Amino acid sequence: MSGHLPRIGRRGLLLGLSALATLGRSRLALGAGPEGDSRLVVVLLRGAMDGMAAVQPYGDPELVGLRGPLALPEPGQEGGVLDLGGFFGLHPRLPKLHAMFGGGELMPIHAACGPTRSRSHFEAQDLMESGAEQRLASGWLNRALAGLPGHEEGANRPGFAIGADLPLILRGAEPVGMYAPARPDRPSPDLYARLLELNHADPLTGPAVAEGLRARGFTAGVVPPPEQRGGFVELAAAAGRLMAAPGGPRVAALEIGGWDTHNAQQNRLRSVLAQLDDGLDALRLRLGPAWGRTAVLVMTEFGRTARVNGNDGTDHGTAGAAFLLGGAVAGGRVLADWPGLAEGRLHEKRDLAPTLDLRAVAKGLLRDHLGLPEAAVAAAFPGSGSIEAKTGLLRA
Repeated sequence: MSGHLPRIGRRGLLLGLSALATLGRSRLALGAGPEGDSRLVVVLLRGAMDGMAAVQPYGDPELVGLRGPLALPEPGQEGGVLDLGGFFGLHPRLPKLHAMFGGGELMPIHAACGPTRSRSHFEAQDLMESGAEQRLASGWLNRALAGLPGHEEGANRPGFAIGADLPLILRGAEPVGMYAPARPDRPSPDLYARLLELNHADPLTGPAVAEGLRARGFTAGVVPPPEQRGGFVELAAAAGRLMAAPGGPRVAALEIGGWDTHNAQQNRLRSVLAQLDDGLDALRLRLGPAWGRTAVLVMTEFGRTARVNGNDGTDHGTAGAAFLLGGAVAGGRVLADWPGLAEGRLHEKRDLAPTLDLRAVAKGLLRDHLGLPEAAVAAAFPGSGSIEAKTGLLRA
């Protein structure tokens, strides 16, 4: 057991994670939770998911002009988004989430942002996980564990993590164990694809990398097809099985990378969205009856630019989309105070403007789902007294 693991620089961590071929860019951490039956899962989408692609505001008249080739057809058309009630639509690669929406178990959240306006992945991820407006050595979910009802000072609350590192969101005084799965000797095809993508434009290293891959039997097919699923599905299923067991962990943090879509966004998003869709459904299935007492918060460090860039992608932005799902969630509706996409309504004339701080959602879950007292919620999110916990997120 380890209460707080030494911090590994995120840039160094990216290199270390590349060898985890079995899990790809996904990790799982679990911690023991409340004595009752409520389960809370937080899924971190690293790389900044384009919220307007995942949850497209097709009813906004400015959308097509800003998005160009990234704007998907409206519901009912070939390749169109999946309707969420007349203004928003889910990406067509999220059919299982759409079914959850129809069953009242999914609440998409839009125009939301974490505690920062930074467009740096590393800074924004740290602040999202620490739950504060400055970097902290512990994460808000770990601090929340210390305030759970029935927690005794110094009590051992065993859990474990699958992967090479424990995410900041679960680091802190509460002990969490670690488990590293066996991995094959050869890195995953996705790693080779990323190396090829990063070097293809360089006149010196691009041809050398491509030739090296060809010499080792790789072709253009090194890029995984859309149908190929990554380690996130495996991790989500494992989390579901563990959390469904009597006496098992009740709090989990998972992560999946691959959301930094500066170029060729349409193609790159299809696979990772499908992995997210399959993984969240696998979590639901493995939880079984416990799904009815589960809330899952899916969030990313920031959104992406409202306008398409010159490479058919989007750049680092501000507000974006999140998802709240689970049998305990009062879903079937979109939570959004939509700011609009007219130029005068955009943040700094380039980004979707934030109208909701995701800490308000997290606070509501800690208080109303896990039963934390107000003082414990405040301790989980220091310096956020002006942000009130969101109400109405859960079924009565």
